[in-house]
Amino acid sequence: MSQFRLKFIWFGTKGIAIALNQIYMEKSLPVTEFFFWPRSDAWDDMRISLKSKSWISANDLVLILNQLTEVINFWQDNNDLPIDKFSQLKERFPYCDFVFCS
Repeated sequence: MSQFRLKFIWFGTKGIAIALNQIYMEKSLPVTEFFFWPRSDAWDDMRISLKSKSWISANDLVLILNQLTEVINFWQDNNDLPIDKFSQLKERFPYCDFVFCS
């Protein structure tokens, strides 16, 4: 069985980069390129990209986009999150991968 993980690069107040990986047999395989929020509508870019992949179920699509919405909303409220509080982000979204880039 495969699993999907959203991957984020957190640029603080400048934005976030978002990509999707598939975890299969303990390997992380890229599914999408990175989309950049708020430079573009990363949520819609991700939706369009995933809809073109017929092997991603409608249920998985909804779950992925809902998780993406939660992280974008969190970023909008906490984009100045200091690096010493970054563990809060990982605790709140345990099924996502984050990299902090200042």
